[in-house]
Amino acid sequence: MRLLNEIEKILCAGLLLAMTALGFANVMVRYGSNRSLAATEELLTGGFVLVTILGAAIAARRGQHLAVEVFSDLLPSALRRAVRLLAVVLSLLLLGASVWFCWTLVQNQIGTGMRSYALGLPLWWYSVALPPAFALVALRFLQASLSGPDA
Repeated sequence: MRLLNEIEKILCAGLLLAMTALGFANVMVRYGSNRSLAATEELLTGGFVLVTILGAAIAARRGQHLAVEVFSDLLPSALRRAVRLLAVVLSLLLLGASVWFCWTLVQNQIGTGMRSYALGLPLWWYSVALPPAFALVALRFLQASLSGPDA
C-alpha cells in the first residue's frame, strides 16, 4: 500500500535519474567526439513532460498548488467553503478534460501511425503515460481536498 501512496515520487525519481544519465552521456559523447546523441533530445523532452505532470500530482497530494486566496479569505466561512468547493469541481473538470484529450491524442497517434522525428519510434509511446498521469493528479487533488481544512 505504501508503494501506491508514493508512486508518483518513485516514478519522478526514476525518471529524473534516467534523464540525468542520458543528458550526462550526451555531454560526454559531445566533448569526447565532437558529435552528439541528438536523438536523446526527444527522450528528454518526453521525460520532462511526464516529470512535470507527476510533480503536479505530488503537489496536489500535499495541497501545495498555488492558490489566490486574497478574496476568498475575506468571505464568511460558509461562502468560503462554497468557493473552495467550486474551485475543486472546476479543477477536477479540467483534469478530467486533460485525461480525455490526452487519450484522444494517443488514439490519433496510433491511428495515423505517426513516428518521432529522431528515433522513428511510434509517437504514442511518448504520450501513452499522459492520461494516467493526469488521472493521478486528479486523484491526488481529490484526496487533498477531502482531507483539507475545510473538507
